[in-house]
Amino acid sequence: MKLVKNGEGVEYNAPGHLNCFVMNKLVFGGKDTKNINIGMSYFLPGGGAEMGAAPVERVYCVISGSIEVKGKNEKYLLTDGDLIYIGDGEEREFKVLGNFPATIMVVAAKPV
Repeated sequence: MKLVKNGEGVEYNAPGHLNCFVMNKLVFGGKDTKNINIGMSYFLPGGGAEMGAAPVERVYCVISGSIEVKGKNEKYLLTDGDLIYIGDGEEREFKVLGNFPATIMVVAAKPV
């Protein structure tokens, strides 16, 4: 087991992300976990991520706030407790909606 308390983790500069603070909570590669990375992303209103893809599977779970996630041919509104799976190589962009910040837990698979 490994306990990670609120406020603990390693700051991460996420490319293509706007108006946010990202903290990796558990890091794969033998340091914390074998196959997954878990981070918390804290976005200001209007913040988000530019269209882009990652070479790994990801799951975004909205802890608080509201975000709009767009793919090439789809668009979803996520609020507290909602989650979305994004496949490896799948493009997405998202934006925080409304006047409140959003907190998102991101789970990413280890690259193969």
